[in-house]
Amino acid sequence: MNAKDFLMSLPAQINPAAIEGHNTCFHFNIGEAGQYTVQIEDGKCAVQEGLTGTPKCAVTTSPATLTGILNGSINPMMAVFTGKLKMTNQGEMLKYAKIFGLM
Repeated sequence: MNAKDFLMSLPAQINPAAIEGHNTCFHFNIGEAGQYTVQIEDGKCAVQEGLTGTPKCAVTTSPATLTGILNGSINPMMAVFTGKLKMTNQGEMLKYAKIFGLM
């Protein structure tokens, strides 16, 4: 699965019960794969191309790095430590990484 397909499939993959009562916004800047906004509001997840709203966490990486994280060939923590994956609020990402299927 490529980076865009992964992000666009999040609404169908996330269990609404897991995000009930949660409100957050993520910006993903995935290099040449594009920019995406993931908005979670009270049990609903929406993804759109482009950056909208004010993010609680902004993620910047390359398509290859995100794809490697998704297929298990790249350790997410090592990607952070080596600068291949950058986040503005790691705590916010840690709350949602398992829900998103990143861990």
